Amino acid sequence: MNAHLAYLKTVSPFNLLPEELLTEVAEHLQDITYHKDKLIYQQEITKLKGVDIIVKGQYESFFYDSAKNKRLPEVHEPGFCYGGVSVLLNQRQSLRTVIAKKGTLVYFLHRKQFRELCKISEPFFQYFAAEFGKRMQNEEFVHFFKRPAPNEENYIAAEELYTRRIESIEYRSIVKCPQQTPIFEAAKSMAINKVSCLFVSDDTGKLIGYVTDITLRDQVIAARKDPNDALGSVMDRGIVSVDAEAFVYEAALMMFRTKTRYLLIKKDNQPIGFLSRNKLLSEQAQSPLVFIQSVKSAISDDELKRKWESVPKFVNQLLQRGVNSQIANQVITTIADTIAQKVIENVIEELGKPPAKFVFMVLGSEGRKEQTFKTDQDNAIIYEDKANEHREEVRDYFLRFATSVSDKLNHIGFSFCTGGFMAQNPKWTHSLSHWKRNYKYWMDESIPETVINFSTFFDCRSIYGDTSIMDELHEFLDEELQQPMTKLFFHMAKNALQYEPPLTFFKSIRTFTKGSLEVFDIKKVMSPIVDLVRVYALKNRIFAVNTGERLIALKQKGIFTDAEYHELSQSYYLLMNMRLKKQASQIIYDHAEPDNYMDVDTLTTIERVTLKEIFNVIKSFQTKIRLEFTSGLLS
Repeated sequence: MNAHLAYLKTVSPFNLLPEELLTEVAEHLQDITYHKDKLIYQQEITKLKGVDIIVKGQYESFFYDSAKNKRLPEVHEPGFCYGGVSVLLNQRQSLRTVIAKKGTLVYFLHRKQFRELCKISEPFFQYFAAEFGKRMQNEEFVHFFKRPAPNEENYIAAEELYTRRIESIEYRSIVKCPQQTPIFEAAKSMAINKVSCLFVSDDTGKLIGYVTDITLRDQVIAARKDPNDALGSVMDRGIVSVDAEAFVYEAALMMFRTKTRYLLIKKDNQPIGFLSRNKLLSEQAQSPLVFIQSVKSAISDDELKRKWESVPKFVNQLLQRGVNSQIANQVITTIADTIAQKVIENVIEELGKPPAKFVFMVLGSEGRKEQTFKTDQDNAIIYEDKANEHREEVRDYFLRFATSVSDKLNHIGFSFCTGGFMAQNPKWTHSLSHWKRNYKYWMDESIPETVINFSTFFDCRSIYGDTSIMDELHEFLDEELQQPMTKLFFHMAKNALQYEPPLTFFKSIRTFTKGSLEVFDIKKVMSPIVDLVRVYALKNRIFAVNTGERLIALKQKGIFTDAEYHELSQSYYLLMNMRLKKQASQIIYDHAEPDNYMDVDTLTTIERVTLKEIFNVIKSFQTKIRLEFTSGLLS
């Protein structure tokens, strides 16, 4: 007991307590010894019975993310008291996972006595409160501490409505005109600045009213008012304003109460911008359609970046509600397309009108509308052929255009392609005639390297520009593919056969070690399905880009039976569902870069059985493609 008392006098915050109280505390301490690498507490699982005061050895504490990576690791030396914050502020659940690093001796104090000390001594309690406060200044700590339970996800948007402030929403800059301005000049200003609300000022510059598109329609055009009349004669004087620090729900209620469609935003009582009702409500929307509309109304690249960063949380909610992964893919793709289209429009506005018709096309998984959260840029540009004297001018414009688009997309979150399949690479920005030569060379040469290029660029679609250019390219390919293409299909089939599903002789899932986990690469499991469906689509001159759409077309042509179609389609989208959920979890819960590695230990029994069946389906179709496309050349 004397040893207990002597040690407590050296340990914070026990050294803040009077000696008579410490003497009583010392009587309640228990000696506990842990051997090296002993798992003592598990985060959010273990209920703490009290607190541990380290006497000898060390504790290592950390958070585990979903991939079992250690996050925010700390080593605690003798004199550290573990468990106070968990007992007081986390309903006794251990905040972190704790392992003994050496042979470790701790003095254990039951939570009953610990809580009593917190009630008796304010400084004692404040020590733990201050420790927690310091930790909450670390964004990553906050992330793990506030990790939401799955059943809470549907309420995220509702919570944001009541906690989010107006200043967090990207608002439009104020565009204003004096009240004496002719109406037609004000309308021109609205068109140039692309705003649907223009504010009206008096002689001192003070805002006294506003006009909207509806004002011009109802009070000018419908009323046949002279467009030379003063703007002040048609303006609405009922400006409704809100402080930038107001909550979003307050602004929404104010809009409904006053029936206004626009809010003037003030900071320190000075106007700084305005918000439309559509913009405000779209920020809170759960519907994919409304979310996409909010992307379209984004004002800056930074706002587009924030929108893209919120997609995993948004799509994960759809998946948790049972939405099919095919639909989730379409939502991700549509949002990505909308962002790219906004970027392209902004770059055209900066550089000026393009000197030729063109299409901006996307490739690979994005081209197939099968984008996940681990994505990079795969794109190219085709522009119309021009006379010789304009070729350099046209090419120079589109290379500058492509570089600017790629830089902006990279800033938003679509990383540069490590393989260089981007429009900013001069190799992939060319005229239509050059692209036709590319495709013809890849088909005629038909060696493994050219077949990879052909496969990548066959999975392409236009997201911006003149679709007639893409139509002409498809017509060219349709004609070429009517020629014998045995070597091309042979090498494409070989690609589909390169990856063997990870199923062992004893029908278990073959894995490899990554860190401390036993994993398999789910993207590689899905690739044979994509590859074999692409071969059949090419063979039958089907230009649908999506794997699911290609499967439907192949079934309609009688190439696949109903049973084969269902086996492949269900297998592919079950794998996609697992992949999307895993990546969303890494981004949302772990604040980590998503990958394609599936930890076998995290799979349920049903998922394991399902995966084995999917692997067998893939192997069966690989046998089919081997017989149909490779047996002739191999023999």
